[in-house]
Amino acid sequence: MAELTLDGVTKVFTEDDGNEIVAVDEVSVDIQDGEFLVLVGPSGCGKSTTLRMVAGLESITSGEIRLAGNRINDKPPAERDIAMVFQSYALYPHMTVAENMSFGLEESTEMADDEISRIVDETTEMMGISDLRERKPADLSGGQQQRVALGRAIVRDPEAFLMDEPLSNLDAKLRATMRTELQRLQEELGVTTIYVTHDQTEAMTMGDRIAILDGGVLQQVGTPLECYHTPNNEFVAGFIGDPSMNFFEMDVDRNQLLGDLFEYPLTPAQQESVDEAREVTFGIRPEDIDIEVDGTVDSEFEFEVTVDVVEPRGDENTIHLTFDRDVDDPETFTATVSGLRQLQAGDAVVATFPPEAIHLFDVDSGAALHNRSLDVPEATEQLV
Repeated sequence: MAELTLDGVTKVFTEDDGNEIVAVDEVSVDIQDGEFLVLVGPSGCGKSTTLRMVAGLESITSGEIRLAGNRINDKPPAERDIAMVFQSYALYPHMTVAENMSFGLEESTEMADDEISRIVDETTEMMGISDLRERKPADLSGGQQQRVALGRAIVRDPEAFLMDEPLSNLDAKLRATMRTELQRLQEELGVTTIYVTHDQTEAMTMGDRIAILDGGVLQQVGTPLECYHTPNNEFVAGFIGDPSMNFFEMDVDRNQLLGDLFEYPLTPAQQESVDEAREVTFGIRPEDIDIEVDGTVDSEFEFEVTVDVVEPRGDENTIHLTFDRDVDDPETFTATVSGLRQLQAGDAVVATFPPEAIHLFDVDSGAALHNRSLDVPEATEQLV
């Protein structure tokens, strides 16, 4: 097992007409020995290209990749001591499970046949597929094929695992099961792992840390909770979380924010963080908004709004709310409440935006100026 370092890694593609497309732009991240790092971002953000450069399947335009302190930029894939699990599983259809898992060892090592067989036996037992050893891929379910693909990587005992959206072809229930199995396996094996996904649920639940990409640029690296509660910028704040954070563009007027829909007072700490900004983007997560039916507006943090749409999810309800109750196509924002709360479209309610829960972002750059307080009792500072 080893530390894996990406140092200013860049990939530029040149089109037939000579135009250059920067797919990955100076990505730098240190992945610790045994760490599970998830690369996450929207489609086309450069996460799979980054993974392919680490694997040696894509050349590097500039920068350096080091494994266990050794530069591997120019090493062919077979010499990098890295195992990759693909989205498509990439199993040989004419081979049995055992043959698929042993093929790499037979081709790349001088290991004796009985030793290879022993390793395959141990791995199929670990993966719970020992009874499938003689089956071919066409006779396996999607989940079973995924276990074979993982097993084929495990038998190589590599320095690092690379996983490119390995669960995307599975149904929702099986994906949830396999997420747990993958976490357990990775912890048991202790292998440095990069896992690529566009699914933020996988990112939040699986990674020791997550690295968020957008447009080939690394936006933030941190624990899932750090990225959720203290995002570096508006993109991270909006991408991480479902439903997404609510955003409102507002003007700064000394100790308050003025918007088209509402006004909001600032605490001294918030005023200081805004500094000289004249406009900011106000953000608040749906679960931080408190909803009261038949309530009255008793503070500057409370607002009369109307329920536009209710989306039941079982354990919770997603409520779409609007300040513009008389508009045909109103601008809405979302709140989440307990699934036992009974709300209907058209209900008049009071929404509270607690001062300790708000985020403020620079309108032009999107950079975070102020993130929510994680020390809730302190957030009720007196206003000036």
